Amino acid sequence: MIDAVLLDLGNVLVFHDNALLFRRLGEKSGMDAEEVARRFSRELWPPLLVGLDEAGIRAEVNRSLGSRLDADEFFEVFNSHFTVHDAVLPLVSQLVGRVKLGLLSNTNAVHARWIRARLRILERFDAVLFSNEAGLAKPDPAFYRAALAQLGAEASRTVFFDDVPEYVEAARGLGMKAEVFTTAQAFARALAQLSVGVK
Repeated sequence: MIDAVLLDLGNVLVFHDNALLFRRLGEKSGMDAEEVARRFSRELWPPLLVGLDEAGIRAEVNRSLGSRLDADEFFEVFNSHFTVHDAVLPLVSQLVGRVKLGLLSNTNAVHARWIRARLRILERFDAVLFSNEAGLAKPDPAFYRAALAQLGAEASRTVFFDDVPEYVEAARGLGMKAEVFTTAQAFARALAQLSVGVK
């Protein structure tokens, strides 16, 4: 029996087009988008996910890329790659009050502020864990355990959805049921198979 549903954020509740992000940042810094992507992969993503505040993130990105974005422009550009996944939100809203509902996301302070302002449904979740606030990131088992603790849920009665197979496997390793998220329709089918039906 499933009585808790734990969701990822990126490519589940919102889509993120990182190629667009790197292109926009490249335009602001005079740098090739591929080089921006390399710098994020090599040096920027890890510290952004676990601890830097908004000013620290902007300073690190400006330093690495040689840009001079002020706070307002940085916030706009750094969130320009997000699109809310409108098809999945009605399905998620049907879970509110029926199961324990949680969010487990690797993110940063800038993205978290943008997300909270646009996904007001998160205010109805039983637990919302962002890596930058918890100081932990997937696939660290401690991050998953923290989510289960906040939900007051048992691993065996929890299903986790994430678009990254590695993070799905980490959840399974802790005894959760877990599925790779692909589409809203597949999400609905998976919930129905677990007797947590949505329309």
